[in-house]
Amino acid sequence: MIRGFKALSCALFATLTLTSSLALAAPTAETLAERLAVNGEPMPVESVSETPLDNIYEVRLKSGETFYSDAEGSHFIVGDLFANGESGLVNLTQQTRNAERAERLAQVPEDQRIVYRGKEAPRATIQVFTDVTCPYCRKFHEEVPRLNDMGIEVQYLAFPRSGLGSEGARYLAQVWCADNPAEALSAAKRGDSLKNAPDCDNPVIDQYHLGLELGVQGTPAIVLPDGRMVPGYVPAERLAGMLGIEE
Repeated sequence: MIRGFKALSCALFATLTLTSSLALAAPTAETLAERLAVNGEPMPVESVSETPLDNIYEVRLKSGETFYSDAEGSHFIVGDLFANGESGLVNLTQQTRNAERAERLAQVPEDQRIVYRGKEAPRATIQVFTDVTCPYCRKFHEEVPRLNDMGIEVQYLAFPRSGLGSEGARYLAQVWCADNPAEALSAAKRGDSLKNAPDCDNPVIDQYHLGLELGVQGTPAIVLPDGRMVPGYVPAERLAGMLGIEE
């Protein structure tokens, strides 16, 4: 009896030791980030995080691209990950992008944005990548007073849609270098000429690169408080509905 008990104890100890060793050796998000490579070249990994799926990790590259990998980094899945719940499909990949977008925008100092707000405390704040040469940006800007009246604050960031060497980039630099950038932006969107030189330390270049990083492909690009991005012109009433604001 004792001999059998000792044998069982030894077997149990060996099993526990093996299990413990495997747990210590189990791949983690950190170890996966270190081992990810293609053709022997390390991948430019920005972050690795767990997903609801066992042994499947979300990998975000420094370029902003996202894909999924198994724990060994031997198989990749490119595309969005959805949760199929009682309320329908939920795009988990998009939720992550939205959260990251909101976090990055929160890091932009307010004095580097051009802000239009109403008289009362805002009920919601949106951030808009804009270009003064864009017809739909001008059309959207006409909606700003109405948005302000509904309690929606509008914060503009620069995104010269034709690139940093374009006429639009120069106009945006003039706007940000003006004594009153908000007035200058409104004037530029009316088609008025600006007389000041674009010779100050302005954020146009940084905001353009930020827009590219966040997936901006055209203007206006409206970012809601939760990080969702709405491309193109949206009328004030429809935008208020997206924000859950009713008069």
